[in-house]
Amino acid sequence: MQVLVTGATGYIGGRLVPELLARGHRVRCGVRTPAKLADRPWRADVDVVPLDVTRPDQLAAATQDMDVVYHLVHSMDGQDDFAERDRQAAANVREACEHAGVGRIVYLGGLGNPHDELSEHLRSRHETGRELAAGAVPVTELRAAIIIGSGSASFEMLRNLVEVLPVMVTPRWVDTRCQPIAVRDVLRYLVDVIEHPETAGRILEIGGPDVLTYRELMHAYAEVAGLRRRVILPVPVLTPGLSSLWVGLVTPLPAGLARPLIGSLVNEVVVTDDTAARLLPGEPLTFRESVRLALQRIQDLEVVTTWAGAQWRPEGSRPDGSVASRNRRRAEVTSGDSDPVPEEMPEDPHPEDPDWSGGTVFTDEQVIETPSPAADLWASVCELGGDRGYHTPRVLWSIRGLADELVGGVGFRRGRRHPHHLAVGDAVDFWRVERLEEGRLLRLRAEMRLPGEAWLDLRVEPTPTGSRLVQRARFHPRGLSGRLYWAVLVPFHRVLFPRMARGVAASARARGAGAAPGAR
Repeated sequence: MQVLVTGATGYIGGRLVPELLARGHRVRCGVRTPAKLADRPWRADVDVVPLDVTRPDQLAAATQDMDVVYHLVHSMDGQDDFAERDRQAAANVREACEHAGVGRIVYLGGLGNPHDELSEHLRSRHETGRELAAGAVPVTELRAAIIIGSGSASFEMLRNLVEVLPVMVTPRWVDTRCQPIAVRDVLRYLVDVIEHPETAGRILEIGGPDVLTYRELMHAYAEVAGLRRRVILPVPVLTPGLSSLWVGLVTPLPAGLARPLIGSLVNEVVVTDDTAARLLPGEPLTFRESVRLALQRIQDLEVVTTWAGAQWRPEGSRPDGSVASRNRRRAEVTSGDSDPVPEEMPEDPHPEDPDWSGGTVFTDEQVIETPSPAADLWASVCELGGDRGYHTPRVLWSIRGLADELVGGVGFRRGRRHPHHLAVGDAVDFWRVERLEEGRLLRLRAEMRLPGEAWLDLRVEPTPTGSRLVQRARFHPRGLSGRLYWAVLVPFHRVLFPRMARGVAASARARGAGAAPGAR
């Protein structure tokens, strides 16, 4: 079919496009800033047109010759008039589709009993669906609750609250029921509906197999993430407004976005009509499975999120951000015999995701240019640790090793097998060689006792004038203790890591000059 996806730079839209292409549909992407899609791996396979849904002229051009239009534009940006803007956008889309003779409109809204006193956010979602359906073009409206996947606002709010706060004071909505759904299941429904004519003109409620309270969601997330069970203390005086301010303080989500989401938590959002499951049967992921998969994808794709912002460029990717090659772990969702993770999945972080999304990863990166040949630089990298040390004051590393031993860790007792050569699986003090690409990359995984997981990557790149060392320390914190651990060590890292990178480069230059690199 000829399909127009509005909001193709958004959370759902950006993930929907490759799913439609995989089914053989021809896709047109309508976006306000077409340049934002220039780096997507599927850019050459789609037609991209400028589209602002407030402009009828652009809508008329974008909807021409389309069989299906996905309306995935949302105005919730912290401004008070988002509901009216969404309603007007829906009216514009409906009128354009009528004039163009579009066969179907597909819209993703929110669950919630329309007979209840819904929050402004959920009420707006329902009003948008009614506005789209007020014309002659059949509308399929899918209604979902929390969508589980990296980048989903609700999931990111849940993830940050649980990881940062071992003790939470919450409003009474903590015992409201909801029915979360994995992003891959949402996308399956979105694609399936256009291939089933009987879904036209229907409101379809979709959800995963679990109905949980928000308290149970937080406990389950902590369990999957390997965190201690959270202490949750509901109180009757905490309003949604105060809750959103608190969320703005302890999570990266802006308070303006958190406020309508928090306000919606007072409403029960569960599937009451199983029509979608009957017409479009499948086996949706459980909440725990979808969280486990999302966290695995976040870790394997090395999303880099710091307190100051976020950036994403997976190792082994082209500059466009698409993953070209990657040694990924298996995603253990339902069993240990899962197939290897495909190159790109709905749970993956995407370049167009907002900068508050993705897994929390703290990094320290040092880049050193040197006139030394890449072979000399690589030889110096492979001599780190053991008797030669790390080109920094040995006493500091000794203190760190002793501290690790005192808490039952391996400390510095192991040294290394060979002073010059390494192999995957070798111990290097309290590191383990996890990955080795000869002449190019050494990855050490920390085996000391930590409130999280840590790696040290040393990459050697040839340059026209010599070579370049890219040294990156990466830490995935576990809970609040992990974040505090990194914060405490930041001053030490600012001394140790630059000196280590400079020391490796100096060792390479000494090797080229014919001098034996000295111990550090």
